[in-house]
Amino acid sequence: MNSTLETADGVQTAVAHSFAAWHDLISKSFVPLHVRSSDPDHFHGRLRSRLLDELSIIEVTATGHSVHRTPSLIASSDRLYFKLNLQLAGTGILVQDNREAVLQPGDLAVYDTSRPYTLAFESDCRTLVLMFPHDALDLPAGSVGHLTATRMAADKGLGRMISPFMTQLADNLEVLSGPSGHRLAHNTVDLLSTLFAAELDQAERGPGRPHEELLGRIRRFIEANLADPDLSPASVASAHFISTRHLHNVFQEAGTTVAHWIRTRRLENCRRELRDPLLAHRPVSTIAARWGFVDAAHFSRVFRDAFGEPPSTYRLSNSRT
Repeated sequence: MNSTLETADGVQTAVAHSFAAWHDLISKSFVPLHVRSSDPDHFHGRLRSRLLDELSIIEVTATGHSVHRTPSLIASSDRLYFKLNLQLAGTGILVQDNREAVLQPGDLAVYDTSRPYTLAFESDCRTLVLMFPHDALDLPAGSVGHLTATRMAADKGLGRMISPFMTQLADNLEVLSGPSGHRLAHNTVDLLSTLFAAELDQAERGPGRPHEELLGRIRRFIEANLADPDLSPASVASAHFISTRHLHNVFQEAGTTVAHWIRTRRLENCRRELRDPLLAHRPVSTIAARWGFVDAAHFSRVFRDAFGEPPSTYRLSNSRT
C-alpha cells in the first residue's frame, strides 16, 4: 500500500509510504505540482487536512523535498488560488516572481498558484498551508501579487498576533466544525486580508509605488459602500477628487477594473451569506439588496454567470446542518 487515509472528527489524515504516493497526495490535496527529493527511497510524509467552505487548511509534515508549480501545470488549472505558508518547524525557501523568502518557524509567506513557484525544504519540516480562491479576499489579486514570496516575520507587526493564531489552527483542526467552523473559515480569510493590507500599506511608503496608497483608500471606500446601489466608477472617482480615467488607470495597474471589482466584491459577500447556516432564514432577495443588488432578476443572472447556478440553487447545494 502506497498510502493510508483516515478520517476522524472531520480531519483527514493521509500518510504516504513512498515518494510516488507523496507526489499524488500533494497534487490532489493542493493543485497539480511536480515534487522532487534528493533521497526518495527514505522519504516519508503526512498530511492532516480540513476543508472549511472554500478554505483548505492542511498541515504538512515531511522529510526534505521540494514542490514546483510549472507553466504547463498552471495551464491545466481552471481556478486561481492563493496559498499562505506558516513555517512550524524546519526551514523553507519560497521562490516566486523573482523574489525569494527564507522562512523560519513562525514566519508567514503568501504565493499564487496562477504563476510558477518553488517551495523547498532541505531537511525535516512541518508547515501549515491555507489555500483559498483569489476572490475570497477583499483585495485585488494584483495587489496581493506584490507580496508573493515576501517573508512576514513572526516577531514584527501583525505577524506577532496572526502567527500564533495560525499555529493554534494547526493544533486544533478537529474542533473546527458546524456553523462555528464555517464562520471561523471566513474570519480567518478576513484576518489574512487585514495582514496583507497592512503589509501593502507598509510597502506603499517605499519609492516607485505612487498609486498604491490611492488604491488602498479607494478599495476601503468601495468595501464600506457596497450596499449603495448607486456605487459606480463615477461616484468612486468623485469621492476621491480624481477623474474616472485616472481611477481606471489605478485599477488597471492592479490587474482589474473598477466595475469588475465592485461586482465581484458584491457577489462574494452574497455568496458568503448564502452559504452561512446562521442566515438560512434570510430571503435571497434580502441578501442581494443588502449588497447593492436591487433588481432580483439581474442579481440572479449575474450570480449564475459568475458561479454556474442561480442563487437559490446554490444555497440548497451548499446548505449545512
